Amino acid sequence: MTHPKGLSTLFLTEMWERFSYYGMRALLVLYLVNSVELPRAEALEIYATYTALVYLTPILGGYLADRWLGHRQSVIIGAVVMSLGHFAMAFPNLLYYALGLLILGNGFFKPNISTILGGLYQEDDPRRDGGFTIFYMGINLGAFMAPLVCGTLAEYYGWHYGFAAAGVGMVFGLLIFIVGFRQTCPRGQAVHISTVLLVVLTALLTVWVVVDAWSIIHVWWESLSILTRVLIVLLVIISLAYLPSAWELWRKREVIRRPGAMGREEWHRVMAIAIMAFFVIFFWMGFEQAGGTMNLFADQYTDRRFFGWEFHASYFQSLNPLLILILAPIFSTMWVKWDTSSRALSVVTKQGLGMVLLGLGFVIMAVAQQQAELHGKVGPLWLVAVYLLHTSGELFLSPIGLSMVTKLAPSQLVALMMGLWFSAMAVASYLAGTLEAILRQFDVPLYWFLVLSSIGAGLILILLNPLLQRLMHGRA
Repeated sequence: MTHPKGLSTLFLTEMWERFSYYGMRALLVLYLVNSVELPRAEALEIYATYTALVYLTPILGGYLADRWLGHRQSVIIGAVVMSLGHFAMAFPNLLYYALGLLILGNGFFKPNISTILGGLYQEDDPRRDGGFTIFYMGINLGAFMAPLVCGTLAEYYGWHYGFAAAGVGMVFGLLIFIVGFRQTCPRGQAVHISTVLLVVLTALLTVWVVVDAWSIIHVWWESLSILTRVLIVLLVIISLAYLPSAWELWRKREVIRRPGAMGREEWHRVMAIAIMAFFVIFFWMGFEQAGGTMNLFADQYTDRRFFGWEFHASYFQSLNPLLILILAPIFSTMWVKWDTSSRALSVVTKQGLGMVLLGLGFVIMAVAQQQAELHGKVGPLWLVAVYLLHTSGELFLSPIGLSMVTKLAPSQLVALMMGLWFSAMAVASYLAGTLEAILRQFDVPLYWFLVLSSIGAGLILILLNPLLQRLMHGRA
């Protein structure tokens, strides 16, 4: 079954974009601790803020693309801005400017390339799911290669060569998209260079102003307790997530107020999304330890010698995408068999089991931490086992999350519900990086806490399955 020609362009563009993102992500915390020599807690907080904002800016980028810029032009803008951000990472004094550019560029790029892919297929096109599956494989192929390439360059030539390699990957993605542009769009659509330059310059100015303003308030910020800082950031995240959605609701207020526009069933589905969004915080709060505390564990407490050669700690970041490439076809076959049998699992139960698997991975992680404290270092198979369980949990939970939101959300509230879902993931990402510092104040071990929070949330969600099924009214 042949797919639209534009699929190959989008596959390669996204593969190189993910190469750039995961290459930089694999190095960031290690670089902040080992090269910049920041305290562990501060490095993790920077990582937390970065990953949280990465989930928020696509809301704004998608809104601007829908209203003014267009999806294809927004992808080009995002790729240019991210390329500048990656190359800026190669200069130590531009660190915060680089992170700002990466955050803004991601906002333009990420939501719009998926929208373009969906536009290649009619809604009832039987090739649609297969096309998205191929696209998803491109994401994981890029994520698999990135830590190996960028980590090797960082190991032998210096950190900034690793960051520059991520920038080269993003440029490859940009060039591929430009060359294949006509395959991804209807005739008549064009890129306006003046608009691209204007938006890119606006992004540069915005980052410059924000970073310089931050340098002024940084001393005050550091004087606050970690709990106060977390509460402030969470309020900002929630506010940013809902601003575009609130404006959209204001524009459609007359439609929503019409008699019969929002019935009891629609409000039930909204409640179901809100409940599920709360629970996924517990999953991603644990899962995102991969780029933070687990990355540092690989660097400081894992014996990485292999036949006399010591490999870079960032290589462990390739395990998750590699395992997805291996396990995804197995899970796909398993779901088809289960979902057509009497043992079919509901969406809620699958997500609950995903959280339990995540928690079991942290049991191994907690024991590995204890062993490392006793013996100095542990073997690499400890982390391999953790990533195997975490990736299995991801395959139970992640692929169906956004799909569930689009199925359940009333048409009048799709933007608001997507804002809710992304804000939950942003909150989780920020907590992932700050949780260790918070728990240290109460002398609570991080990984044992994550065992309880992950498994506990998963079991409660499974118990809530009957209620949630009634609220969903058979839509998911």
